[in-house]
Amino acid sequence: MPGAAYTGNGSIDIIETPSAPVGHQDVEIAVAFCGLCGTDLHIVQGHMNGRVTPPHVFGHEMSGVVRRVGSRVTAWSKGDRVTVMPLLWDETCAACLDGNQHICQNLTFIGVDTAGALQSRWVVPERTLVRVPDELSLRDAALVEPTAVAVHDVRRSGLEAGDQAVVLGGGPIGVLIATVARHAGARVLVSEMDASRRARVAALGFDVVDPATDDVAAVVERRTGGAGADVVFEVSGAAAAVRQSTALAKVRGTIVIVAIHPNPRELDLQRVFWRELRLLGARVYRRSDFERALVLLRDGVVATDELISDVVGLDDTSRAVVSLAAGGSMKVLVQVDDSAEGVS
Repeated sequence: MPGAAYTGNGSIDIIETPSAPVGHQDVEIAVAFCGLCGTDLHIVQGHMNGRVTPPHVFGHEMSGVVRRVGSRVTAWSKGDRVTVMPLLWDETCAACLDGNQHICQNLTFIGVDTAGALQSRWVVPERTLVRVPDELSLRDAALVEPTAVAVHDVRRSGLEAGDQAVVLGGGPIGVLIATVARHAGARVLVSEMDASRRARVAALGFDVVDPATDDVAAVVERRTGGAGADVVFEVSGAAAAVRQSTALAKVRGTIVIVAIHPNPRELDLQRVFWRELRLLGARVYRRSDFERALVLLRDGVVATDELISDVVGLDDTSRAVVSLAAGGSMKVLVQVDDSAEGVS
């Protein structure tokens, strides 16, 4: 079966993937769609060479249909429409024992530490499956995983109705965070460098500024009567945004680090001290975040048609990754197997 694999030195090739055995508690999925994200870019750019060995099939934002189940699987059947929560934890480390299995100290991230969803047949443990409701198309269901990221980020921030939120970075995750925050009753301002992304963000009804030409801190002060934002989400991954984040938060405000920063960043700790700011990391999600994401997508809260900027075939995965890295695109989906339930 064909799959898109990182083959080293920034290259992606279509390879024949070996047929994986379906264990007693495993499920084989015909993958319909797989979204491309920032983590995938980090893999292709070589930032995760310590975790992946080329050729490595990547991808974890997906939807599909169950094709085979293991002998001990009873909750799933052929034809079930699913997505995957791509986390495996050991249940024995200190984090797991404290109830934080999603950030297990020995966490296996499926699609990074193991083979991912950019292949027409994908075998995963049954405990990772999440059922997709009939009302949700398989195309839109490929957005459950990134929407769950946004749900987790907003939940972790402690944001409340009426709060002022600032989202630094108007890419797919930034837009999803803005969407979840607005649905929770917050006032939202998005800061984004790319003009085409700013236009998409504005079309979704969000106030948006260009940090290259606008004084973002001054805009926030005007919107809050000089107080500052209740919550600042750093989603861009840019060093300048990290430096700016502390200037935007109110006294005892919260800064949430969402983006992956492969290198250490400069942070104004004087400002953190002076305003008693709270700095939080927000990583992946819990199952409850997945379940909430499904509801938001099913109910049309997430504007999927505006968020999905392109759908390409498996053979075009390399071109799509190059386009994504260049900026401007929003969510790009790869249609992996067009025979999966007729790709509904």
